[in-house]
Amino acid sequence: MRHAAACVQAVVEGRSLSEVLPALPPALRPGVQALSFHVLRRLGTARALVALLAQRKPAPAVHALLCSAVALLLDEAEGEETPRYAPHTVVNQAVEATRKDRHIERQAAFVNACLRRFLRERADLLAEIESDPVARWNHPMWWIERLRRDHPEHWQAILSANNQPGPMALRVNRRRTDRETYRQALLAIGLVSHPVGGDGLVLEAPQPVERLPGFAEGHCSVQDAAAQMAAGLLLDGRAWAPADRVLDACAAPGGKTAHLLERADLNLLALDVDPRRCARMEDTLRRLGLRAEVRCADAARPAAWWDGQPFDAILLDAPCTASGIVRRHPDVRWLRRASDVDALVATQRALLDALWPLLKPGGLLVYATCSVFRAEGAEQVRTFLVHHTDARQQPSPGHLLPGAAAPTGEFNDNHSGGHDGFFYACLDKAPP
Repeated sequence: MRHAAACVQAVVEGRSLSEVLPALPPALRPGVQALSFHVLRRLGTARALVALLAQRKPAPAVHALLCSAVALLLDEAEGEETPRYAPHTVVNQAVEATRKDRHIERQAAFVNACLRRFLRERADLLAEIESDPVARWNHPMWWIERLRRDHPEHWQAILSANNQPGPMALRVNRRRTDRETYRQALLAIGLVSHPVGGDGLVLEAPQPVERLPGFAEGHCSVQDAAAQMAAGLLLDGRAWAPADRVLDACAAPGGKTAHLLERADLNLLALDVDPRRCARMEDTLRRLGLRAEVRCADAARPAAWWDGQPFDAILLDAPCTASGIVRRHPDVRWLRRASDVDALVATQRALLDALWPLLKPGGLLVYATCSVFRAEGAEQVRTFLVHHTDARQQPSPGHLLPGAAAPTGEFNDNHSGGHDGFFYACLDKAPP
């Protein structure tokens, strides 16, 4: 619990779990990640309860430990048939964690008193925070308000989905095997899966990638069903030749790049501004037996990398708030600020404006974000179309909402009830 509380404290202080978790010893990492995810999905409720249990806000490390312990006790308090941990175990572990930290060891009795009070008075305490939206939905208030405005019929379903773990989806590499053969290979080792999309399988239970047959040999990749839609949206409807030029503008970590190359022989340029992510992308392509030109560059500054030859198609999976993938990254909701939305919208607009001139007349640009906020999706595209009269929007998925929430675009692929939140718009370029 001590390590999980430290991770929660780091998130509260502005650091992402993807930065914090790798610093832990490998043997501890899976357990700490599971606990941290669990706490962050209940952090709004836990904070509200700790505010009632402690007259004054305790030191950050103590506060994080109390929030972590209360979040773990909430399962039992909310009446689940099988509590994740016995209450006395949670209390004892929290007290022990306090004693092992020399900076807060004197607070052990305080932690013990707070947690035991929660166990005694939990019904009254939970009733007292019942009207607090942040405690109810475990998201910041600005996030809740934006979803209510953007998706008035589905905002509650989105928030509920965000508080549940997402299923594990695989993309089968059609250059190495076919989906049904791979599904049978999974079944042979006791792993049940269900088809989704064109190349996907959703596992009934998440697994370490080391357990997946042929993973090291490139037979499959882990990729959410919503992200797997990108390749079909860009490639379907025309015959592709190896000389056709395709740009994946913000490509790392390379899942969509790889899917494009699994489905077609292309002259593909994959860009990313982060050299470490470019290296990771090259590793992914090697594992899958695929080739692309990977270049570390800022897609918004074509003068630094473009050779002047237009592209037949462009995939722009733009930087965004990641508001659609919160169930896989529960720290995102606590790291983002309302002001981040406007800043990211400006970045997306700059990318669209910079890349549109690089597309051939008759070419297709697929704009994507893993966001459910309309400012980063439907509103962004509406503004783009006003300022680019040679752009025409083709039938597009629009906003895909996470979990079991119904999608609001023309494209309905939510039969699995399992994909992340995403936005897609298909824009073609009119002849001169």
